[in-house]
Amino acid sequence: MAPQEKYTVILPTYNERRNLPIIIWLLNRTFTENNLDYEIIIVDDASPDGTLAIAEQLQNLYGPTHILLRPRAGKLGLGTAYVHGLRSATGTFVIIMDADFSHHPKFIPSMIATQRRTNCDIVTGTRYAGDGGVYGWDLKRKMVSRGANLVADTVLRPGVSDLTGSFRLYRREVLEKVVGVTESKGYTFQMELMTRAKGMGYRVEECPISFVDRVYGESKLGGEEIVEYLKGVLSLWVKV
Repeated sequence: MAPQEKYTVILPTYNERRNLPIIIWLLNRTFTENNLDYEIIIVDDASPDGTLAIAEQLQNLYGPTHILLRPRAGKLGLGTAYVHGLRSATGTFVIIMDADFSHHPKFIPSMIATQRRTNCDIVTGTRYAGDGGVYGWDLKRKMVSRGANLVADTVLRPGVSDLTGSFRLYRREVLEKVVGVTESKGYTFQMELMTRAKGMGYRVEECPISFVDRVYGESKLGGEEIVEYLKGVLSLWVKV
């Protein structure tokens, strides 16, 4: 691998005290075993469970060159968390993922291999193609996810099988450009990123992943986020 390639992982956190040490350990092992240069930017939104204190201990353990802390004053939204973290990114590529084990770091080497093989701009993890899948969800949750992707695919025609997924690898300069024209701040942020990236002509490839429901803590997806998602789909249909 070219020596100048470096990978930045942006991890937004809110009440991930129990998950964070393990996901950081897994990320460190993945990058170290594959001889990849990396940094992890933790964007904590003032978690009341003490997530930031754990992040500070992890920074002491792994070093400030690998663990960067970019805390914020409150819960300001998933989209703005990625934007906030991106300002400090120095990697050639940026990986965005969840900190709750829904996205296992073991798929990162496959995503990197896909990018190297195809020279694409974005690699998006997909639960709904190849040998990808979802584990730990009840039937209702699976139907909501499938329904959300069906609505988006019908209205927006994005050309990807998992528009609502949030495990992706971007060229940093591509992500910076797409973020610059993206208006969503919450759970529709990922959907708008992909839709706008495709509309701007960037090349996207898919990599099958297994999505596993969070190990500790509660899902932050509620009725308000579902309504926001539907509004976001219609808004994108008008704008893009």
